Amino acid sequence: MPNSTAVFAPLTHDLVADFIRLFGPQGACYGCWCTYFRLRPKERAEMVGDDKRAFMEARIRRGPPPGLLAYLDSEPVGWMQIGPRADVPEWNNPRRSTTPLPDGPADDHAVWAISCFFYARRVRGQGLSRAFVAEGIRYAKENGARMLEASPIDQAKHSKSVGLFVGSTSTFRHAGFEKVARTKPGRPLMRLIL
Repeated sequence: MPNSTAVFAPLTHDLVADFIRLFGPQGACYGCWCTYFRLRPKERAEMVGDDKRAFMEARIRRGPPPGLLAYLDSEPVGWMQIGPRADVPEWNNPRRSTTPLPDGPADDHAVWAISCFFYARRVRGQGLSRAFVAEGIRYAKENGARMLEASPIDQAKHSKSVGLFVGSTSTFRHAGFEKVARTKPGRPLMRLIL
């Protein structure tokens, strides 16, 4: 991990500029602007990058915070999308590894998910995810979550792989998450009861 200690903050409306700076002019992963689990594929395909950015800016300004930002030396270096499952409707799609289980329904606002990560290039592969997940657990508890779920990837080709936008299984296992289902190879549904 970098020499400095990471500081985390909920992504409130006053931090929109930091989110935009972190995601850069292209909007992070192929211009996604973290809309992948928020919009249906057809809706996303019809939008250009600026539309996706505007959609996400409006979501941030509307509140509550859709995730957390990580800072090193006052610079935004990371993003973790975390909140109730209901806030990321495509994460609840029945054809995904993240399909809700009967005891963790998507419409229960106490059932939360960590669905996405993004890091500035200079901090990728340096172990920031473990600190981020620990902060996410604390944040979820403080905001009334009774369980927190994730569907990470078991194995990536390397520590800076784009596929790690969902996090690594080992990171979540280290934080105490347990596998509760596996509908897709290499992508368990993991859960932590809070």
